[in-house]
Amino acid sequence: MILFYGRPEDPPLGRTVAAARRAGYPHLVVDQARLARYDFVCGTGVPGRLAVDGRQVELAEVGAVYARPLELPAAPGQDAAARARAAAFHRWFTDWLDWADTLVVNRPLAMESNSSKPYQAQLIARAGFPVPETLVTDDPAEVREFRAEHGRVVYKSVSGIRSIVRELTPDDESRLHLVRGLPTQFQAYVPGRDVRVHVVGREVYAAAVDSAAVDYRYADRDGLRTELTRYRLPPEVAERSVALAAALGLPLAGIDLRLRPDGAWVCFEVNPMPAHSYYESHTGLPIAAALAALLAGAPTPVEA
Repeated sequence: MILFYGRPEDPPLGRTVAAARRAGYPHLVVDQARLARYDFVCGTGVPGRLAVDGRQVELAEVGAVYARPLELPAAPGQDAAARARAAAFHRWFTDWLDWADTLVVNRPLAMESNSSKPYQAQLIARAGFPVPETLVTDDPAEVREFRAEHGRVVYKSVSGIRSIVRELTPDDESRLHLVRGLPTQFQAYVPGRDVRVHVVGREVYAAAVDSAAVDYRYADRDGLRTELTRYRLPPEVAERSVALAAALGLPLAGIDLRLRPDGAWVCFEVNPMPAHSYYESHTGLPIAAALAALLAGAPTPVEA
């Protein structure tokens, strides 16, 4: 039995649930919008179980979990007691994910490496991938020195909260004083071609990303285009990607690489809750089917 936890309208979860359904894998969706109607019992000496939409599921029967916990939706007309019940279910369930004796994609504690990008960069480098020259500072003078040394510089959030990567330009000079109140991560710009790698168990599914945007995820905001195509990784880069995901304790990982013009590979970060549906919808990569197979203990499709 596979448990899916999250919001069914969330494309990565929805695609994976659909893949499990097509393959005939037994599964149950725990919808975050309906938590106030569910029961979760788990404790020392108490047989754990779930009651979801009239179904009773013993936790011992759960073979794997794919969790994409998002913010709890605000249900119209829901009273304070129902909101508290939903919040308690969410807290207990996500706590259980960290010690459940089953495959969990991904355990909350394992995902914490992305809460600090500088910390995660050290883990990436330890796994053998070069990372960009980086400065985290709240001192405008240090930013100017860093820019003088490296020329082109980009900046982003230090935390795991999603932010738009932007290039530091002369127009930003008047705003540099703002870093005094918010330490920011600056990195030397790395030229080259972006490649997003999804690791699913021991399989890799890579997409090359071609765009003139600094942050291709938001290219349309700048009136630019993004094109995604399937990409065949060199075997050693594929192996290093699998090893990196394993070192971080992530059965599923979205790894952001860039292939420099000189042929060297640089790693920016590892997303522990990747929106793989975006890359699948543009390239046809069978990421959702691979993830469903991993959860079911079935052979995962190998990218041809």
